[in-house]
Amino acid sequence: MSKIIKYVGLDVHKDSITIAIADEGRDGNVRVYGKIHNDLGQIDKVMRKLISKNSELHCVYEAGPCGYTICRHLTNQGIDCVVVAPALIPKKTGDRIKNDRRDATNLATLHRSGDLTPVYVPDESDEVLRDLVRTRKDITTARKTVKQQINAFVLRQGMSYSGKSKWSKGHLTWLADLKMPHPAQQIALTEYLDAMENQEARIKRLEKSIVASCQNWRLLPVVEALQALRGISLISAVTVVTELGDLTRFDHPSQLMAYLGLVPSEHSSGPTIKRGPITKTGNSHARRTLIESAQSYRLPARKSKAIRKRQEGLPEEVLEIAWNAQLRLCQRYRRLIAKGKNHNVVVTAIARELSGFIWAIARAVPIAV
Repeated sequence: MSKIIKYVGLDVHKDSITIAIADEGRDGNVRVYGKIHNDLGQIDKVMRKLISKNSELHCVYEAGPCGYTICRHLTNQGIDCVVVAPALIPKKTGDRIKNDRRDATNLATLHRSGDLTPVYVPDESDEVLRDLVRTRKDITTARKTVKQQINAFVLRQGMSYSGKSKWSKGHLTWLADLKMPHPAQQIALTEYLDAMENQEARIKRLEKSIVASCQNWRLLPVVEALQALRGISLISAVTVVTELGDLTRFDHPSQLMAYLGLVPSEHSSGPTIKRGPITKTGNSHARRTLIESAQSYRLPARKSKAIRKRQEGLPEEVLEIAWNAQLRLCQRYRRLIAKGKNHNVVVTAIARELSGFIWAIARAVPIAV
């Protein structure tokens, strides 16, 4: 006796999950099953009840703050489950009613018709390291904010650093030696400086933790290989790999470029072809990292001492890809600038091609399964 396929839509919230079921077939019945607490035990109870009726389940829910716990739990039990991108869920024009029951019903119906776009669910070890990387990024942003506040505070007092570069050793010494006209202002400056030093210390601790956590990571060979590229240091390589996961899941580099949102948007019809800014879809953390790394290709191609050190012990195929990347991207940067292209547009184009070389290196490095 063949099993009955049922598509299960889960509208997941912090405290509750609304469940809807769509039967197989275009005209299959769609109904709301009910609402349960967001608890794995209650989810198991519902799934066992549905499976006991000779059903094959295909579950789906939206990506959100609740993470991938439910997806991993159901997958480990042999139940098909996908997580979909909320921004890519089709919506009817003019539909002004939204509630949990309708959201769950829409998920079940659209999953049955194949109109949903699943997101990549990272491996649990990948997500653990990704949390460290994202925490470092958040603290780096906080440090940048504190530095801006210090600059603004000092400028309001009519003081300005006369040196060439800010946040150098000379600039920090100058800030430490400043005498404010009022004791309360001196306290404010001291608190700002202490906050900046605290952020610096936290960043260093996190970087040590990232290095230690990478040692037994299955994707460590890819991280080491990516550092052969110019502009890709350890933190940049770990960020890219933790955000994107196993890059061999992309069959072609153009798929990776589109996933990163680095391809131009397009609105064409008939003979009219109109392309606009990049789509900015997909993973913003990895895209931002590649944009920053692409800045280094504005300089002539060369292997610095730091790059040669990072390349020690890497396969010849990886070294060749990295050098070809330098030759091509440095030349392309100069050529596009000579054509009068905007600097940001050029850097984005370089980042897009850089992702292609990253894809090639990832496929050239064997990883443990």
